[in-house]
Amino acid sequence: MTTTTRNPLPASRWKESWRSFRIATWLGWQIESNWTDPFLFAIYSIVKPLAGAAILVVMYGIISGGNFEDPLFPYIYLGNAFYIYVGAVMTGVSWAVIDDREHYKTLKYMYAAPIRIPAYLLGRGVARFLTGSFSVIVTIVAGVLFLHVPLNPLQADWLLFFLALFLGIVMLAMLGLLLGGISLLIVNHSWFIGEAVAGALYLFSGAIFPLEVLPAWLRPVGFAMPMTYWLELLRRSLVGNVAQAFPTLATFSNLELLGILLGLSVVFGVISVFVFRRCDHLARERGLIDMTTHY
Repeated sequence: MTTTTRNPLPASRWKESWRSFRIATWLGWQIESNWTDPFLFAIYSIVKPLAGAAILVVMYGIISGGNFEDPLFPYIYLGNAFYIYVGAVMTGVSWAVIDDREHYKTLKYMYAAPIRIPAYLLGRGVARFLTGSFSVIVTIVAGVLFLHVPLNPLQADWLLFFLALFLGIVMLAMLGLLLGGISLLIVNHSWFIGEAVAGALYLFSGAIFPLEVLPAWLRPVGFAMPMTYWLELLRRSLVGNVAQAFPTLATFSNLELLGILLGLSVVFGVISVFVFRRCDHLARERGLIDMTTHY
């Protein structure tokens, strides 16, 4: 007598994925926040983003001669603030592979447990999203209070803001999953992947300067990146009269930008799922799931 193994029903798969995601979210937050007492953690969470913003402000002040009234300042300040999410979310998802395999040496047990690894990795990235959100809020509030960034909450388009923010976070999480798959195959010095990719994209996403500043042959890279349109939408939703004054995407309406962001997010999401599945298969075949390098 032979038995046939059937795949779980779609409802069961979704339930298992949600359970994996929820537990990983709780675990990720415990790991991110328990390295010190709450008071010191709060101070660190405030000082770190302010220090990063201060570097940008000093650089801008020197280059512009202290002209903080120029519309370019809120453009780059908000771009820099929201770019915190790029490093936080992408690194948060991909770093979970390194953390569990190299530090805690539990990745092999995660693969043996009744959980879905992609959902688990995405859940681990939520903790970085939460701490990143705190950093973004602190940076923007400091800019409004002390640097006179022209952000009026009553005039902001909050529907556009939250819609664009949601699409962007999902897009960044999927890119983090792609990097997580690559991390499964790289056993030496793979800790730098998230920061390296986020740092490279910083130059091509229009975070701190319009794409027109780049050489003409490099601009297509920026236009192919979904972060470019995501940051533009976030700027427009909060300070539309300033963000739309710059030539890079001024000819596009908000609806067109949303469509481009959604389309690129779907494309990169599909690529991320394919790359992760392929890397996951190769890592299993090569015995890399439980390999530790002590780096």
